[in-house]
Amino acid sequence: MVKDLFERIQDNKGPLGKWASQAEGYYVFPKLEGELGPRMTFHGKNILNWSLNDYLGLANHPEVRKADTDAAAQFGAAYPMGARMMSGHTTYHEQLENELASFVMKESAYLLNFGYQGMVSIIDALVTKNDIIVYDVDSHACIIDGVRLHMGKRFTYKHNDLESMEKNLQRATKMAEETGGGILFITEGVFGMRGQQGKLKEIVALKQKYNFRLLVDDAHGFGTLGKTGAGAGEEQGVQDDIDVYFSTFAKSMANIGAFVAADKTVIDYLKYNLRSQMFAKALPMIQTIGSLKRLELLRNSSEIKDKLWENVNALQSGLKEKGFNIGDTNTCITPVYLEGSIPEAMVMVNDLRENYGIFLSIVVYPVIPKGIILLRMIPTASHTLADIDETLTAFEAIREKLVNGTYKEIAERTTVDVS
Repeated sequence: MVKDLFERIQDNKGPLGKWASQAEGYYVFPKLEGELGPRMTFHGKNILNWSLNDYLGLANHPEVRKADTDAAAQFGAAYPMGARMMSGHTTYHEQLENELASFVMKESAYLLNFGYQGMVSIIDALVTKNDIIVYDVDSHACIIDGVRLHMGKRFTYKHNDLESMEKNLQRATKMAEETGGGILFITEGVFGMRGQQGKLKEIVALKQKYNFRLLVDDAHGFGTLGKTGAGAGEEQGVQDDIDVYFSTFAKSMANIGAFVAADKTVIDYLKYNLRSQMFAKALPMIQTIGSLKRLELLRNSSEIKDKLWENVNALQSGLKEKGFNIGDTNTCITPVYLEGSIPEAMVMVNDLRENYGIFLSIVVYPVIPKGIILLRMIPTASHTLADIDETLTAFEAIREKLVNGTYKEIAERTTVDVS
């Protein structure tokens, strides 16, 4: 007897979905209203927002807003109509690609409509069933989903663990010798949950011993790391040794879109084989022209990045001084690790939002191990030192309630009121 396909969906909503009745609209799918920035409105209350992917504060920069507005007025939201290969190619797209390639010190670049979709398709295009993929176990979901499309062998190594990397490269080398394929090594420039940089310098050194190509997802490093903002590769002095460099516009650029950069031969291949772009409408002019302005500001306004890092250093040093565990982050991403259950975490975040006016992202199992609560903050150039002081005061209060069992007691006797 054939089962009803939807029977499983009714019985098992997944590790996150099972919390939907309590969480939706408040802990997940929350509605932040008002102008983008550190101060927004949530459930009718003014909150201090630490969950905004706008590292450099460009979302409301007057020059950016004007560029977006002028592009919308001139071209509307539809232009260009069609995929790049067919009817959606413009001089502006070419200009942005050329400027991005120059900025990240690569020979060529290609625009992507979305970061997630783009990374999945890049991995799919670069490998055949005979090739071997080696990637970090803590990789972003877009990398994992790209690897899932791979018809050949793949190996994961322990997060940022050099011994595990080399062990798996040895396994991959042996396998590739049997299949006649090559090896694609994938890591992130910055890991988005813990805030650690990928060990790019050490990975590049392994190229002297093993024959592989390196793909780096630098979504959180682009614009924030390196002398010019070219990312984690520049920060670690190995940008030239990254074979395929990827980043999204969704973090430092405060926009929609992404790009991949490499030698011209590689980009030319991807242009004709990247399915997510070949069969998709071109990036609209609003995003394309808007990104040109954002990139101009990245190149020419170093004070923006300086302000970002002033805030990052103030927040992270303040948390450490007050005894909070922020792991070994060496980037803008600021995690705070606490011990507790998912119900306790929900009560704590409710308290933070309702009584302290602090909004941030909460990360729990299955993204991180059971029993751990990760409060993830993203400092931006738009935050102030007063914002940081206010947040540190609130954190001291909630830690005390977590340690003394207040949140556990509330979680055991009541459902969090999110009305």
